[in-house]
Amino acid sequence: MAEEIIEAIERYGLSKRKRNRTLFSRIGVVGCGKEGSVIATTAALNGMEVVFLEPSEERIGNAYVRIEDKLDKKIESWGLTVNEKKAILARISGTTNYEDFSGCDFVIEAIRYDDQTGERRINQRKEVFLQLERVLSPNAIIASNVSTVIVTDLAAELEHTERCIGLHFLSNIPGSQIIEIVPGLNTSDETFDKVCQFAKLINHQYVPVMESAGLISIRLFLIQLNEACGILMEGISSVEDIDLVLTVGFGHRQGVFRTADQMGIEKIVKLLENLWDEYGSVKYKPSPILLRLFRAKHFGVSRGKGFYTYDEAGNIVK
Repeated sequence: MAEEIIEAIERYGLSKRKRNRTLFSRIGVVGCGKEGSVIATTAALNGMEVVFLEPSEERIGNAYVRIEDKLDKKIESWGLTVNEKKAILARISGTTNYEDFSGCDFVIEAIRYDDQTGERRINQRKEVFLQLERVLSPNAIIASNVSTVIVTDLAAELEHTERCIGLHFLSNIPGSQIIEIVPGLNTSDETFDKVCQFAKLINHQYVPVMESAGLISIRLFLIQLNEACGILMEGISSVEDIDLVLTVGFGHRQGVFRTADQMGIEKIVKLLENLWDEYGSVKYKPSPILLRLFRAKHFGVSRGKGFYTYDEAGNIVK
């Protein structure tokens, strides 16, 4: 009787044993607040495995609520099915441990702004970069979701500064699909090219921006907001009508005041102060209206009152 030949069934099945790992198959996000949850959701929607870090289990739970809310809104607009939502959530996991980023080939820092001051502390963000370098392979990319912070400064203490880069997602504009990509002083061409490929993989357009405080989007928006506040102070028009001119007249998705409320007045005041310190131009000096709202803690949607008044669901109260 011939000897029975036994071969591992994995040679003939859909085994992962010899499958080459694709670029950006697993990415990380440090901080899953308003901005981080947009990044995590977008990546998972486009088939990527995502692990996000928060400092506590409670914040991890809150992050899942934000992510589910974004997916539910897509279901309501017929852009997603319930089964697709379940598959997307299965690709997202939360952690409190940096060690769980091991195996990621791209991690984006998106830690929260301070609720009171609107700051994202430089030293805290530098510490995030150091922690990431400790657990990631030398080829993994470390990025920061920047606006006025210089990524070269964040990466200055790292050993592999060539793999560090800045990104800016326009997360406060619904449906926005563009990313500003900001190479630092030491960022390699390879890193830049890979991040451009990442933008394509998540169906976003991108623009390269030289390292500078404010980039394109923030500088244009803040100057427009300050001018709109000036028009409001002069009594020329109302909040609603100024926004109406921008939405109907210029085709903006939403008005400048509505966008400001979503970003948070506390963040806007800090951004303007950063640009005022950087460039010394009066056009970046926060409008008295913005300062008045900031002092009253009328930060916008997060507090239920800003330029507009909001209900608990974040809808404008007429």
